[in-house]
Amino acid sequence: MTSRQLLFTLLGIFAIVQVVFSQDQEGFISLDCGLLADEPPYTDASTKLSFSSDAKFVDGGKSGRLPKALGAGYMRAYTTLRYFPDGTRNCYNLNVTQGTRYLVRAVFLYGNYDGLNIYPTFDLHIGRNWWATVSDNMEDDSTFEEIIHIATFNTLHVCLVKTHDASVPFISALELRPLSNNFYVTQNRHVLIRVLVRYPDDVHDRMWISYDGDDELPTIKNGTAAINVENYNPYDLPQAAIMSAAIPANVSSTLVFSWGTSSSTDQIFIYIHFVELQVLRGNETRTFDIVVNGNNISQYYSPKKSMVDTVYNKVPFSCDSVTNCSLELRKTPSSTLPPLVNAIEFFTVVEIPESATNENDVIAIDTIRAAYALSNQSGDPCVPKPSIYLQCSNYTDPSKLLRIISLNLSSTGLSGIISPAIVNLTKLQVLDLSRNKLAREVPEFLAYMDSLLFLLHPMFSANTSSKKKFLVAGVASAVSIAIVLVVLLVLYIPVRRKQSSKEVQRPSIETAKRRFTYSEIKAMTNKFQRILGEGGFGIIYHGHLNDNQEVAVKVLSQSSSQGYKQFKAEVELLMRVHHINLVSLAGYCEEKDHLALVYEYMANRDLKEHLSGKEGTSFLDWPCRLRIAAEAALGLEYLHTGCKPPMIHRDVKSTNILLNEDFQAKIGDFGLSRSFPVGSQTHVSTVVVGTPGFLDPEYFQTQRLSEKSDVYSFGIVLLEIITNQLVIDQTRERPHIAEWVRFVLSTGDIESILDPNLKGNYESSTAWKVLELAMSCSRPYSAERPNMAQIVHELNECLMYENSRRGKSQDVSSKSSNEVNTSTEMAPMPR
Repeated sequence: MTSRQLLFTLLGIFAIVQVVFSQDQEGFISLDCGLLADEPPYTDASTKLSFSSDAKFVDGGKSGRLPKALGAGYMRAYTTLRYFPDGTRNCYNLNVTQGTRYLVRAVFLYGNYDGLNIYPTFDLHIGRNWWATVSDNMEDDSTFEEIIHIATFNTLHVCLVKTHDASVPFISALELRPLSNNFYVTQNRHVLIRVLVRYPDDVHDRMWISYDGDDELPTIKNGTAAINVENYNPYDLPQAAIMSAAIPANVSSTLVFSWGTSSSTDQIFIYIHFVELQVLRGNETRTFDIVVNGNNISQYYSPKKSMVDTVYNKVPFSCDSVTNCSLELRKTPSSTLPPLVNAIEFFTVVEIPESATNENDVIAIDTIRAAYALSNQSGDPCVPKPSIYLQCSNYTDPSKLLRIISLNLSSTGLSGIISPAIVNLTKLQVLDLSRNKLAREVPEFLAYMDSLLFLLHPMFSANTSSKKKFLVAGVASAVSIAIVLVVLLVLYIPVRRKQSSKEVQRPSIETAKRRFTYSEIKAMTNKFQRILGEGGFGIIYHGHLNDNQEVAVKVLSQSSSQGYKQFKAEVELLMRVHHINLVSLAGYCEEKDHLALVYEYMANRDLKEHLSGKEGTSFLDWPCRLRIAAEAALGLEYLHTGCKPPMIHRDVKSTNILLNEDFQAKIGDFGLSRSFPVGSQTHVSTVVVGTPGFLDPEYFQTQRLSEKSDVYSFGIVLLEIITNQLVIDQTRERPHIAEWVRFVLSTGDIESILDPNLKGNYESSTAWKVLELAMSCSRPYSAERPNMAQIVHELNECLMYENSRRGKSQDVSSKSSNEVNTSTEMAPMPR
């Protein structure tokens, strides 16, 4: 028997467990690794756990399956596997809740799936840090590795790392279980458990095995129910684990448990669970000392009658050697009864001293990487070593988060637009996009990246000689980007942002925010000849600036319900926000009673028109809807996290999501926007405004505005995108769209939720993922909703899956009056 096998036998006492808590699996993640992406989720017959494919949570890998004869003895989830012949580091990207304690379980069942009959050896990492080495250490070819880990961010990476060229990492199942923060005062503990009984008997899906050590131990049971055990213990012990107990074979003997460790330096925690199961007579006593590895951690201990109690060492200890760890329960001289124990858990400390990369940087790189189909290591982009196109800050203090300071994508075959996710790399100093086929326009958002020192832009590097490179310095100022073309005889010469005014080009319309006279407004609209639409502010006219640049001119109506306050709010906001997914302001007019706003022209009007199928609008297929949703979410995320102070839009709806000639989505209409409180404040009290149906019910009832109010409204937009239903329809069983969807889901008629115009041309897994996200956003209580960063991540994940499923990116363009070809370029890597 190996030391690990012996350790496994000691980790629980009883094989049958039962709990009285909720069995809803809320927060559980159960991935059947290797299950094909198009196979639906299923419920395991024995555990009642719901498993789904891991395909959208990991980038790459191939599916394998155990031989049928071997697989028959295991759970279905363990009969398939995913193996990774390519790459050194392959990571699963999982959405979690920051600050929550998780039991993370990885299952490896080799079964000679590859016919080589050589169990591979590789490392398992959680984030950037080593967790365990997986190798052939089980008689039945299976290994369970578990860790209790507190999530530092809202994403968690579980990575398989190749350590030998001849070994191909693989994994059979990956499972996450949220635990109460009252569980296990230790953090980041390696839980060495292999057990036979689990969920639903243990609500937390911990796994327990009956003790079968070298010596048979008798047990006592509460078979007559004479003792009514109250399980108020914070560890939520399963019923069977506390309703039986082990005692020594000789009533006067010491109860001894021994086990080994992988190293004599291992730091050990032990949790010992007790409850008195016998009715003691007047002259009977049960007291004993609890001795761990020679150290007395509790003297004259007496189990509590009818109440579960847990004893553990508050300071970790080391064993004398790898083969000599011991727990002794020593009967005291005055005790008439032998010691007993109901359940035991052993933990080995896994040190996680190294810092990780800033979460916003990770999400930004994931988005950029997916948008340009960059193939490289997944997981944390800076560790254990930076991706080949990155340079990260070099902090020696592990408490400081690493930041990305250089992004070099030169000569990587990029095409399309420059990804707006770059703006979220707030510490970026160097950006090299040279020798690519990206759009030649310099995005305005680059001017507002305070840390950016220089930029190599693709428009100046397509046809240079081998001895010459062209450098474009990113010059950040309040109103413009200075683009400096310098011919150099060396590869790089950094140029500082602050150049002389002679080097600054005249800004384009997007950056030339200026004040127009009313006469200029009349001239650019040809005396208000062509009406584009009408809103609460007033009528919107088509216009031309400088005879060639199309613009939209919103003119305040005298009867408008909005007025100067909203006009001023929108001008001031758009003067200081700059993002590719927010409608940009070209200028404004404020002349006596004449108020007007001049915007960039959005040729394809708004999302609502295209969903409603108005005459002349194009049909939006599923990938296009996903991309529009993701781009709109990026715009809102920028308002919430990129603006200083942060902003709340307060009127997010499908008519305020505008589409340009390429069907790129941009948020518009900022007249109701408000600054969001920072610091210790979590909300701002304000008069309720917004659009019925999209209005956050919590905000409506309490007048307490937060960024989660925008999240609710965005959730309703997502439901519109999915269903193409009216937000409020009095003819439905439930008039409000969110309530209607919940009602239909409760009846099981899931297919009727999706827009019938899609005619089934969608990937069901992404459709249900977006539906789940929409319902999460539209929960009644703001604390239960995700934030916009999480929403962006989820939507981009769905886009990435669509992109990989189609096998290539497609440009977005209106091919006809009723069809739109869509692009999934924005999609980031799977979780």
